Amino acid sequence: MKLFDVYPLYNVTPVSSQGIVVTDEKGQEYLDFYGGHAVISIGHTHPHYVKRLKDQLNKIGFYSNAVQNPLQEELAEKLGAVSNCEDYNLFMCNSGAEANENALKMASFVTGKSKVIAFNNGFHGRTSAAVAATDNPSINAPINQQQKVTFLTLNDIKSFENEIVKKNICAVIIESIQGVGGLDEPTSEFYQNVAALCKENNVMLIADEVQCGFGRSGKFFGFQHHNIKPDIISIAKGMGNGFPVGGILIHERIKAKYGMLGTTFGGNHLACTATLAVLEVIENENLIANAEKLGHYFRQKATEIPHVKRVKGRGLMLGLEFDFQVAELRKKLIHEHHLFTGGAKDKTVLRILPALNITEQHLDAFFVALKTALS
Repeated sequence: MKLFDVYPLYNVTPVSSQGIVVTDEKGQEYLDFYGGHAVISIGHTHPHYVKRLKDQLNKIGFYSNAVQNPLQEELAEKLGAVSNCEDYNLFMCNSGAEANENALKMASFVTGKSKVIAFNNGFHGRTSAAVAATDNPSINAPINQQQKVTFLTLNDIKSFENEIVKKNICAVIIESIQGVGGLDEPTSEFYQNVAALCKENNVMLIADEVQCGFGRSGKFFGFQHHNIKPDIISIAKGMGNGFPVGGILIHERIKAKYGMLGTTFGGNHLACTATLAVLEVIENENLIANAEKLGHYFRQKATEIPHVKRVKGRGLMLGLEFDFQVAELRKKLIHEHHLFTGGAKDKTVLRILPALNITEQHLDAFFVALKTALS
């Protein structure tokens, strides 16, 4: 049996890692400025994270949600306190796609309606409703296209006003910073108008924080830059630092009914422990403030780089927009300069998603490598 051919792969085989460094089977070290799609939030093999998981595994690693799990309650309380979202309730699952799937399902349950508004260049996952709300026809199979999704232009308030008043819209789903799309984001004015119009029209506002949440933007959640309050917040990626975990935060005014949502693996003992460890490190090491500080430092250093048109994003969720397509530059960075970076739907954007505990010295090394590669 062979693996199903899905991804084009770089010729690199990581076998160990620590902090921001990944080492391959030949002993070559790479600086990781991509974090495996923004997953590595507190650095590879952080000692507190490793110890927490080892200790938990020696007790109990998994049992289903048919029994009580005090770690879930501990996590909900801790997450509310660190994120300043105490007025939400937590449902746990296993990935960002599953989080958005459940968020859309919950919105439809609550409103009794079935249509969704999403935005051009948005990415919400590869499962049924999540991929239907994703602006990428190449991954949207015919069975998914049966979903009722309207795509609008981000920050075009007139088109939004015209669409939101139509009947049967249950949800608006929006990334506070578009990841795969290329680091575009709603303006505060647009986001606030969207939130107000959703409330007026009995439509659930879903903030997709899968990639930009857990401190990456310089605040715990990206929407917190805009002074709005979503009905549902989807989370994943950085919350587990590599352990598969996701969830949705549901505003407390939305009441649960038995059977609305369910999961086998979601919220298991190891998943809760991984997320608790991440939250503890984020809080104890002031990583949200560090993300904001180093995001500013990154922008200053980027002014020295030729061919850069602008820096997009916030905190340590950043994109360098060049005046050329960056695919060959990414190959050169990984194979000649041993540096991991990411691409985007916008082929001119180099995506930068390092762990939140990087230092100015790491960024200096990144820009030295980038300047050399461009020369």
